[in-house]
Amino acid sequence: MANQWGIPRETEEFVLKRDLCCVYCGVDFSINHQSRKTRPSWEHIVNDIRINSIDNIALCCTSCNASKGAKTLTDWLKSNYCLSKNINQNTVAEVVKNAIINPPHY
Repeated sequence: MANQWGIPRETEEFVLKRDLCCVYCGVDFSINHQSRKTRPSWEHIVNDIRINSIDNIALCCTSCNASKGAKTLTDWLKSNYCLSKNINQNTVAEVVKNAIINPPHY
């Protein structure tokens, strides 16, 4: 059984345990934030909805997700948003670093 984004339950459960903070900016999801921007949202690191494995599905804050949109990870990391928040290939979570080195494929 998959969720509304087609993410298999096993993947969803794994990612919910792994990603306790935004995989991009590091905002802590265990804190009750007032802003909707800091709440977790499902993310395809490589923008391909067919790739629903644990190496491509992550949790990121709504703000990072909205900023990244349909951009490739490489292009997004060069954006003003990432530059202003000091988000780069060295500061992101391990799952993102791995996707940069070895992008998941369908």
